[in-house]
Amino acid sequence: MLMVNGLWFMVMKTIDKMFTIVKFLSKPPHIPYTIYHVQKHRGRPRKSWFIPYYLNKFKLSFKRFPKKTKIIGIALGILLFLSFYTSFILNAAYQLPSPDRLISPNQPLTTEFYDRSGKLLYRLYEGRNRSLVKLEELPKYLVDATIAIEDKNFYKHGGVDFEAIIRAAIHNIKSENQEGASTITQQLIKNSLLTPEKTYIRKVKEVILALWAESKYSKSQILQMYFNETPYGGPTWGIKAASETYFGKEPQGLTLAESAFLAGLPASPTEFSPYGTHPELGRMRQKQVLRRMIEEKYITQAQEQEALSEKLNFLTPQNNIKAPHFVFYIKDILSQKYGPRVVSQGGLKITTTLDLNLQEEVEKIVTDELINLAALNVKNGAAMVTDPKTGQILAMVGSKDFYESQFGNFNVTIALRQPGSSIKPINYATAFKQGYSPGNTILDSPTTFKDGINSYSPVNYDGAFHGPVSIRQALGSSFNIPAVKMLATIGIPNMIQTAKDLGLSTFNDTSRFGLSLTLGGGEIKMIEMMGAYGAFSQGGKLIKPTGILKVTDSSGNTLEEYQRSEKQAVSPQVAYLINSILSDNSARSMAFGVNSLLNIPGVAVKTGTTDSKRDNWTFGYTSDFTVGVWVGNNDNSPMDPRLTSGITGATPIWNKITQVLLQTHPSLGFTRPEGIILANIDGRRDLAISGNTPKGLVYIKTEPDKITFSDAFSSYATPSATRPAEQASLKDGSVN
Repeated sequence: MLMVNGLWFMVMKTIDKMFTIVKFLSKPPHIPYTIYHVQKHRGRPRKSWFIPYYLNKFKLSFKRFPKKTKIIGIALGILLFLSFYTSFILNAAYQLPSPDRLISPNQPLTTEFYDRSGKLLYRLYEGRNRSLVKLEELPKYLVDATIAIEDKNFYKHGGVDFEAIIRAAIHNIKSENQEGASTITQQLIKNSLLTPEKTYIRKVKEVILALWAESKYSKSQILQMYFNETPYGGPTWGIKAASETYFGKEPQGLTLAESAFLAGLPASPTEFSPYGTHPELGRMRQKQVLRRMIEEKYITQAQEQEALSEKLNFLTPQNNIKAPHFVFYIKDILSQKYGPRVVSQGGLKITTTLDLNLQEEVEKIVTDELINLAALNVKNGAAMVTDPKTGQILAMVGSKDFYESQFGNFNVTIALRQPGSSIKPINYATAFKQGYSPGNTILDSPTTFKDGINSYSPVNYDGAFHGPVSIRQALGSSFNIPAVKMLATIGIPNMIQTAKDLGLSTFNDTSRFGLSLTLGGGEIKMIEMMGAYGAFSQGGKLIKPTGILKVTDSSGNTLEEYQRSEKQAVSPQVAYLINSILSDNSARSMAFGVNSLLNIPGVAVKTGTTDSKRDNWTFGYTSDFTVGVWVGNNDNSPMDPRLTSGITGATPIWNKITQVLLQTHPSLGFTRPEGIILANIDGRRDLAISGNTPKGLVYIKTEPDKITFSDAFSSYATPSATRPAEQASLKDGSVN
């Protein structure tokens, strides 16, 4: 009975608040009528607020009914309301968890991560150092910072902040950046009594329980429970564990700067973690907390500046974890699906796709080779191995040392970086879709592209111009000028569409990109490039990289399990032409020579280097595996100009990883699909897609003393005596 009465009190209190809000909304003098008016089919728009308009209309209609009908209608309405209310109260009373559980001990369960063969990678659990803390033991800075950033009206509301709800609703309508309105009490309820599902039913339960909890506990008790039950990242639950984990001290010893940092973590522990993918976001969140403390008059601007100037000395994580970049990548994915508490304390068993033995070999290769590259100002490296037939990630090395204090936890494999020339196969795949072939002649000659205002003059990696070359040679040797000409011919939107078809998600704002896109002018993620190269290896079928085989809960129930999903991103014929070129050592010999580390029979490979040598890539594959390697510096500083793609940089790492994989998966080459023929194209005998109408890119004019090759962008003349042999059979006119 006490429970029902308590709920009755809370419901009436909520209704009273709602009527106050409706009253406020019915007279919004500061809101332009043009946003809220109800417009008839004709005539001028009505400037009055629609709520009083319809209330008046209802009153006028109601007065027309006879008195007896009115009495019966009112009585039926009251009975209907009482029936609904009684049913609601009884259901709520018996189905909702009691706030009494807030002070009951909560026993978290260990979540375990395994590799594909059952080897343990990591145990995610509540550490022994977790203990309750009393509110009076916490520094005032910490309490003030938490209230300022999470719930500025904490001491004014009764569990639900209706003012904040209205403010957030208006903000969310006007802005793409969504703002929440949950109070500290609501967050406590969500973290302790409810699941993290984002549904209206769960939100209603949260509101009712928050009002109920406020009627049972004092503000100090609620605040103390919040500090003991709030997640601060990974296995760190509660402010005491957070203070010890991040700063190695008791909460009483926290400074203003440290307090502001910790107060900002609960909003998104993974995103703001100093051990996460983007540690700089935690510092930005700290600044936001300090700014809110100034606005609420908890601190002065001088104190804010002093806190911002203080260096935060985070402890190095001491967890015994294998493949840490991969494990935290999987943890982040699952936290987004099930909520951080379920993942870190739900007793999940997570079987991943990782091959721990291969992972450790790849880690060693990356570490050893980076030592050899230190003289070239190469401070970091990353590598991935996937099975392109399934998309399963077999190895992921996000940086050379996860525990390196400055950038070790940065995971390059999922970060945005420019790809350099490693993006070119997507450009040429688009050309092959439009009917061009590896044997087509394309001019590598000085060219300036103009858009009416700006001009763009690309240059080659070696600074030279190679005259008329085949598309096979242009892609194999990674010549820049032919690639830009090819993109100008096929169209930037078409290349972007092919990139999207192949799984690249970062080319959304097409207005940002120009012809330099084919040279790496748009950022990509390594993990998505692995999917694109994997698609080429599988006859154009895209199977996106995944790291999860199976997830079960503490009772053994399966939450999710790997299922192969594929789509035909490009045709098998287009994919085969790319495979043929990238596995052709003679095609790359003009740039890399015949004995480079890229030359592994039956293996397709492509390199890429960005401007000022800030990034160096190598992607290679067979039908059984895909390997991607990056070297560079996380601060984007350039490497030594002496670094040579295909000789130093990423290529030696790629070569060694590939040689390891070939021991168990020897390359059998790529299966030639139907529809691929040998044809005479521009005087060469090369592969082509049957049924395509031959296309040409250049026009040849023969004179007694010279031969001139021209295209839509430039021309190139050569003495007739030195005319390329492969062009000898061509007649004057367009090359087809």
